[in-house]
Amino acid sequence: MRILFAGGNGWLPEASGGTQNSTDHLIRQSIRQGHECAVYCGLSGRGVFGLRMRAQRKLTGRPFSVDRSQGYEVMRSWDPADPDRVAAAAARFRPDVVVIQTSKSAALGQAFSRLGYPVVLYLRNVEFEENEGDVSAIPGASFIANSDFTAETYRAAYGIDCAVITPTIQFDAYSFQTTREYATLINVHPVKGYEIAREMARACPDIPFLFVEAWTLPDDLLARTTDEIKALPNVTFMRRTTDMSKVYGQTKVLLAPSQWQEAWGRVASEAHCSGIPVIGSDRGGLPQAIGPGGIVLAHDAPIGDWVAALRGLWSDAVAYDTLSRQALEYARRPALDFGRQHADFLAVLDRARARFNGQPSA
Repeated sequence: MRILFAGGNGWLPEASGGTQNSTDHLIRQSIRQGHECAVYCGLSGRGVFGLRMRAQRKLTGRPFSVDRSQGYEVMRSWDPADPDRVAAAAARFRPDVVVIQTSKSAALGQAFSRLGYPVVLYLRNVEFEENEGDVSAIPGASFIANSDFTAETYRAAYGIDCAVITPTIQFDAYSFQTTREYATLINVHPVKGYEIAREMARACPDIPFLFVEAWTLPDDLLARTTDEIKALPNVTFMRRTTDMSKVYGQTKVLLAPSQWQEAWGRVASEAHCSGIPVIGSDRGGLPQAIGPGGIVLAHDAPIGDWVAALRGLWSDAVAYDTLSRQALEYARRPALDFGRQHADFLAVLDRARARFNGQPSA
């Protein structure tokens, strides 16, 4: 198949996160199996890479920049939902099926469907406003959800049925011998529970913490956050990295005190591959991601509860080893077997093509 992955968000290396990492994994495996894949996405234009893409677009006059920085073609547009840009991207790649994710999903789905392409929406969050429309109104669309929580939320709101395929993770790529030095928070954005982790660090000066940047923060928020971290002698701050051995290879306990309605919680599944227990909140699909490999607390639990959970794991070797073993076993469960996940993913795409009556335009 020729598979086009489309979405309104940015793409690697400009933007990184659970969606980009999981999708990149799907793309690389699909290419290894003989499928042709490309990405059509948003463009932020930041940094050296972004400036280069902006300059290329001006020089070529194309409605989007094109690069193969990730080993496959990526088309980046200022306004990816614009019908003319969608048509140009479709004409360039001529996909057999379009997989649409995250921002502008409904708008993109309508645009590709009008051009006569079968559409599969991979629903990875429950922020309906980001879809910019009613996803259930896309003619002939098929749906995948990344968790039971996401599937149930969309079923309740739109009456649609989703195949559930949890985020794909290459087990060996996240399996590290950890030095067990830190209690680690990945993503210092407030909605990810940064304030809770900060207060835990203040209450536990004897425990070393690692706070890792993930999402791009506004300059003023990043400056305020780094100033607060500098004032905590037991906290180390790490800028965004693609080498997760530097993170999980030093982590004893992963903190995921998210205040956001998490559709899944990829970092929990990644940590489990190294036998790292997770202390996380009860938001959205995060409890399903944590499962028996950690401790789930109410997202609005008092700081004392979070501190007690951490101290219990930090000081009780038996409790820690039990959760560490359960985390590793949970990471190896059949539902997270990538071969099975990928086969299920391709089966959804095959069904979408078979049921779609339209033909791509010339």
